[in-house]
Amino acid sequence: MLRFILHYGIHFIVPIIIALFLFKKNKGVVMLILLSGIIIDIDHFFSNPIFDPNRCSINFHPLHSYIAIFIYFSFLFFKKTRIYGIALLIHILADMVDCYMINLN
Repeated sequence: MLRFILHYGIHFIVPIIIALFLFKKNKGVVMLILLSGIIIDIDHFFSNPIFDPNRCSINFHPLHSYIAIFIYFSFLFFKKTRIYGIALLIHILADMVDCYMINLN
């Protein structure tokens, strides 16, 4: 249960908190962009099975690969892509916590 709360809390609660407290001027738009970081889970559809609760997504799915993570990180250095980089890295953080929790069991 803790794993579920942490994973989905980071996916959904953290973006809302970041938008509300760090982007007060455009909080609605920023919140939608940060929440849309979940879109990279589309790469799960190329896996069999599509969902495996005991599989670590990091470096398993193409949009969760180390190369992709490096690209998401590089988005932080450019003003026009910074918010997208934050959104994608929040998603990766949620998945990394999930991987860590899998390994605890």
